[in-house]
Amino acid sequence: MATVELTKENFDQTVSENPFVLIDFWAGWCRPCLQFAPVYEKAAEANPDLVFAKVDTEAQQELAGAFQISSIPTLMIVRDQVAIFSQPGALPEAALTDLIAQARALDMDEVRAKIAAQQQPEDPGPGTPDA
Repeated sequence: MATVELTKENFDQTVSENPFVLIDFWAGWCRPCLQFAPVYEKAAEANPDLVFAKVDTEAQQELAGAFQISSIPTLMIVRDQVAIFSQPGALPEAALTDLIAQARALDMDEVRAKIAAQQQPEDPGPGTPDA
């Protein structure tokens, strides 16, 4: 499967309908982005069960802004509608392959439990004075 071009119109649908999406935020004027493109394409060919998507930050400034993309290329991985990885910089092929393997191995129930725990209000604990 070739890479999918993401826009603000198809982003939510793509992420919600696919359990594992890699997103490359890039721009045509960005030399590291252009150097990363063939590495990303090769990974897409090697992992046909995953969705490899690209966001042109020039054409989709609103989308790039929504994800606070300040440096490109930035690679984001979304599993089960949870962003589990986001990092700027062009990865070498071996690093991208390893990253994909690590993302595949994650226990998403555990990830969701950690997120839920982080969103809980702090318990003041015992010894809190009563009114």
